[in-house]
Amino acid sequence: MCGIVGYIGKRDVAPLLLEGLQRLEYRGYDSAGIVITSPKATGLKMVKAKGRVRDLEAKVPARFKGTTGIAHTRWATHGAPSDENAHPHMSGDDKVAVVHNGIIDNAAELRAKLIAEGVEFLSETDTEVLTHLIARSQQTDLEDKVRDALRLIEGTYGIAVVHADFPDRIVVARNGSPVVLGIGDKEMFVASDIAALVSHTRQIVTLDDGEMATLKADDFRTYTTEGTRTTASPTTVEWEAASYDMGGHDTYMHKEIFEQADAVDRVLRGRIDDRFSTVHLGGLNLDAREARSVRRVKILGCGTSYHAGLIGAQMIEELARIPADAEPASEFRYRNAVVDPDTLYIAVSQSGETYDVLAAVQELKRKGARVFGVVNVVGSAIARESDAGVYVHAGPEVCVVSTKCFTNTTVAFALLALHLGRIRDLSVADGKRIIEGLRKLPAQITEILEQEAEIKKIAEEYADARSMMFIGRVRGYPVAREASLKLKEVSYIHAEAYPASELKHGPLALIEPALPTVAIVPDDDLLEKNRAALEEIKARSGRILAVAHQEQEKADRTIVVPKNEDELDPILMGIPLQLLAYHTALALGRDIDKPRNLAKSVTVE
Repeated sequence: MCGIVGYIGKRDVAPLLLEGLQRLEYRGYDSAGIVITSPKATGLKMVKAKGRVRDLEAKVPARFKGTTGIAHTRWATHGAPSDENAHPHMSGDDKVAVVHNGIIDNAAELRAKLIAEGVEFLSETDTEVLTHLIARSQQTDLEDKVRDALRLIEGTYGIAVVHADFPDRIVVARNGSPVVLGIGDKEMFVASDIAALVSHTRQIVTLDDGEMATLKADDFRTYTTEGTRTTASPTTVEWEAASYDMGGHDTYMHKEIFEQADAVDRVLRGRIDDRFSTVHLGGLNLDAREARSVRRVKILGCGTSYHAGLIGAQMIEELARIPADAEPASEFRYRNAVVDPDTLYIAVSQSGETYDVLAAVQELKRKGARVFGVVNVVGSAIARESDAGVYVHAGPEVCVVSTKCFTNTTVAFALLALHLGRIRDLSVADGKRIIEGLRKLPAQITEILEQEAEIKKIAEEYADARSMMFIGRVRGYPVAREASLKLKEVSYIHAEAYPASELKHGPLALIEPALPTVAIVPDDDLLEKNRAALEEIKARSGRILAVAHQEQEKADRTIVVPKNEDELDPILMGIPLQLLAYHTALALGRDIDKPRNLAKSVTVE
């Protein structure tokens, strides 16, 4: 969501910070700001602007020089987008500046107390409360001032703080919102996302919850919010700066849709075991005896990750014959669920930082559950909190709406289902069959993407719809849900997903020529049942776009998808619908990489 960038060293800081903010634009934001200083400066200099980073850059004066600074892109929570509500927030004496990701739950109470003590607030934000608390601390060190303030805070935060009296350092802290340190040569960086760092360093340290750090130009140290020193060893990130470039495409979404064949090849690479018709998943730490003791699988995710979990649960049930289901983590964490020691819990998150998922993991761990992570970002919070897990190796995903991470996550679930199945009752022949299907996926994805021109024409035909229905049955239903979400996210057309079997129980009342239906029609044992649903829609003059393995007589248009194994077909059937959403949005002139009101990594409740 919000983005943080900071730097301390010898270089001119403003261009570095603006570049870092531009690399974080994909996360979604509504305003931006920057504050700088240096050991030779007399204080802090700040510029803020509602709008894009380019609007901020246009306001930065030519003589805006310094060697230390912090910057921020804001996604509004407390207060509307405005120059005043943009971060950084500065204290009344202009000595302290803070950037903050997260939400301070007791901000209203603290704000009222500070106002009663004579503090004047300039914004509506919760973050300004923290700024004043730091400024009013009687401690002599900046670290202690920040620690004093954090003791009064309830909620989540990733923060970076600079102080005019301590121009040689930046103090940062984390609780529930990512903070990553970048280790350079006599210079240090901090950010909320490695995307802002990789063009300058690939040596990073990721803070844990309850951890702080002090950055100086030639050193850093980490410690808990209670002051105890911690040991932090830098790791090398595998992604390079070029991974975040658009690569000749007009948008990141288009680029990432077309990266899926290579991405799927990466998630499969080195994991297939032909000798035993199974797969190796080194991060699982689950031996055969433990795997056979699993009685149920519960998958937790949000949004697209939840939909990938729905597909994953079906594959686990089909291939491993273990009861499995998926649930939104945002609901699970609040319903006081019964935690079963024989249940394997799987947390799914592209970023590995999704707050609702992370909170669910922490609650499960508190209750003694075994939790696996399925994430894309190595070293992310969910990866660290989980007992074990699987990385999906999709590479950086910049567009707010997820495409290649969704596909790679479903493939990762296929690998997990095969692994569990072969330990249990899946035959060698069926294991071999699934492996052959997995190996076909990259070429079949390429085959689907070659239909882009035709899918674009279809999208233009449907772009005038005010609402669309997506239907699928059993394996097709999670595909319909994800496709419906994609269309909503990027085109702003209202879309609803329903099980095809439920049409006659209410939704048929909506069917009319003005409401197109997108039907997922795989060539499996439910083919005739799905065709019957098309008959019901057609009898009521509904327009139908089918995604199927063969032309459908009752459909007005059909996108034909290559056939794989029945269990793996959902992985492929969603891909043309990503293109449908993309080209619908393009026809409507939407800001495809930055849909309104949305953020890439949702690190608040």
